[in-house]
Amino acid sequence: GFQIGGVSLVKGQYKTKQMTELLAYLEKNQGNHVTVSDICEYFEARGTAIGTTTVYRHLEKMVREGMVAKYVIDGTSSACFEYIGANNPESNTVCYHCKCEKCGKLIHLQCGEVENLRKHVMEHHGFQINSSRTVFYGICNECRNAELKEITELQEIT
Repeated sequence: GFQIGGVSLVKGQYKTKQMTELLAYLEKNQGNHVTVSDICEYFEARGTAIGTTTVYRHLEKMVREGMVAKYVIDGTSSACFEYIGANNPESNTVCYHCKCEKCGKLIHLQCGEVENLRKHVMEHHGFQINSSRTVFYGICNECRNAELKEITELQEIT
């Protein structure tokens, strides 16, 4: 009776504590994409044990409540999540993604020029682009710089 009730109460509080910590982490990273593994690593570094299933469950709940946006870029990458705020769907700005073909990094792109392209495609071509599923593939700065460094070093050798 009472002891089992006590355990379930503690467990309930623990889940609420996890949810609160997860929300704080997402708020701190607002404007950035995070994966479930990013979140688990963060909790692990703080000495908090939290399972990936629990993180997914909390995130999916937040997605349903409209607090978090979920992006699935392609079949090979993990889903990304972004905190968009509580009860604030109208402030949800249009966002595109860039994916590095070398390292797989996902870059959040909020750019007026790309938004102009979306409007142009709608007005002149009668096609509505789904921004949350639009991905530009290419090579990120870090990978490009690493390539340039490699080329320079090779040129110095020869």
